Amino acid sequence: MIDLRLLREDPDRVRASQRARGEDVALVDSLLSADERRRSSGVRFDELRAEQKALGKLIPKAAGDEKAELLKKAGTLAADVKAADAERDAAAAETQELLGRLSNLVHPDVPVGGEEDFVTLETHGTARDFSAEGFEPKDHLELGQLLGAIDVERGAKVSGSRFYFLTGVGALLELALVNAAIAQATAAGFTPMLTPALVRPQSMAGTGFLGQAAQDVYHLEKDDLYLVGTSEVPLAAYHMDEIIDADRLPLRYAGFSPCFRREAGSHGKDTRGIFRVHQFDKVEMFSYVTPEESQAEHQRLLEWEKQWLTSLELPFRVIDVASGDLGSSASRKYDCEAWIPTQGKYRELTSTSDCTEYQSRRLQIRVRDGKTVRPLATLNGTLCAVPRTIVAILENHQQADGSVRVPEVLRPYLGGRELLEPVAQ
Repeated sequence: MIDLRLLREDPDRVRASQRARGEDVALVDSLLSADERRRSSGVRFDELRAEQKALGKLIPKAAGDEKAELLKKAGTLAADVKAADAERDAAAAETQELLGRLSNLVHPDVPVGGEEDFVTLETHGTARDFSAEGFEPKDHLELGQLLGAIDVERGAKVSGSRFYFLTGVGALLELALVNAAIAQATAAGFTPMLTPALVRPQSMAGTGFLGQAAQDVYHLEKDDLYLVGTSEVPLAAYHMDEIIDADRLPLRYAGFSPCFRREAGSHGKDTRGIFRVHQFDKVEMFSYVTPEESQAEHQRLLEWEKQWLTSLELPFRVIDVASGDLGSSASRKYDCEAWIPTQGKYRELTSTSDCTEYQSRRLQIRVRDGKTVRPLATLNGTLCAVPRTIVAILENHQQADGSVRVPEVLRPYLGGRELLEPVAQ
């Protein structure tokens, strides 16, 4: 959540942010009104309590009619105090509820608009000209079936649509990707983490995934637990309700976990193969820094993502995501999109978001710097979303005979194998 003081001091900035996101601007005025009622009712309660205490000191000293009158007044005052207390609590609850619905402030440099209004910042590598090489590229599913690596038919039989099995070299390729990604993150100073896949409501809500993104979240009602869509959630909640000394920052974690997403609203999109699925594994970077360091850390996370995709020898571009496509927690987000030959376009492989103080305020995570205790900043960055990365590797490194060249960075994790070769059908 944002700082209420900032809302009071510069409501127009918050309105502009909501407008840029395409979200409810009237929420700002509703929140301002609730906050004013919260503060005024708090003052009213404090005044009545002070009067009640003063009256309480007079009653023992009074006698006769005076005492009776004071007792009568004390009864009325007690009712007024109780009513003021209830009014204060109601206003505080409304303020918190409205504040929880307000998205993070959009960074002023973010392009305004919807999903297609991003700005391309840079492009890396060159897409292969398969026609010049004399063959038509196969898509990742056909290649995966030739290699004995992907089985979506049995995935659908066992679990339903958008589930899959990685088999043989497909399973080995996932393990190679995860190990290589964790090795890069560890070398960069991240602490490897294996995180829970189930979290409590306060963890999910604290990271901002029970607002706009709630439709994509799996909820286990009997246990009141949520399946995470990213290890960002448990990594953000890891230090929930803690105060961290400034000299411990930055704290950087690389979490590996299964991820679960309903993909609500995406019916008919990317239904072939394993590009958009309900369950997948991912390596996620997560950083805790001081607010002053968040923009610089955001650039560092982006550089680590670029390093990863470059090591996989994939052509990709970096985009500055538009305001309407940020998600509620992000102030700014960069996506790295790899070229997918059979789709003839770039598709998202990694993403990194600067969430500033938004998540830390919701999760009560603060930094102690000398005598000052204040919210810190959190950032996240996908290093390897496995299925999409497999899609990009298979399609970009395929050979005319259906084999796939293994990027050098993965070979040590595949027993030195240079090619993934078709299996006998």
